[in-house]
Amino acid sequence: MKYLITGLGNIGSEYQDTRHNIGFAALDFLCKQLEGNWRDDHHGELAEVKFKGRTLLLLKPNTYMNLSGKAVRYWLQKEKILLENSLVVCDDLNLDFGKQRLRAKGSDGGHNGLKNIRELLATDEYPRLRLGIGSNFSKGKQVNFVLGKWSREEAAELPLLLEKVAETIKAFATVGITLAMNVAAK
Repeated sequence: MKYLITGLGNIGSEYQDTRHNIGFAALDFLCKQLEGNWRDDHHGELAEVKFKGRTLLLLKPNTYMNLSGKAVRYWLQKEKILLENSLVVCDDLNLDFGKQRLRAKGSDGGHNGLKNIRELLATDEYPRLRLGIGSNFSKGKQVNFVLGKWSREEAAELPLLLEKVAETIKAFATVGITLAMNVAAK
């Protein structure tokens, strides 16, 4: 079985290690863990890794966040991957830092990357894994917070969080979304 796992983020060194790029960080962690290698390809960086008989095609779109749907749609079609075998990993302001929420479908919740994916796939019925970045910002400072670097405390906890996210993604590909939801909730 083949799966498309897409991590959302913004390209460019100025966005590296920012909260908004936690989707990229999660896939970088998983790629390294499963001894994959990134390559530049159509609409993004790709790595193909194996886990328990499954092929995971990891994708970091090379578009900006709000245009991520183009890459997702392209690779789903090119690789003939079923929508239920795709997973989008992104940040979420509405979840406390370190929390995960895995769902089979849902609204974009104001997330521009998810909104663009919904528009280009013409459905919101695709799996997504939202990673909590918290909402510790003053009124009117949301953009600065989301595009800001991790605090020292968050950066120290990030490796453990990424380990948990990798386990959730592997569970999604091996035991299915329903059981993987239990992994994400821990």
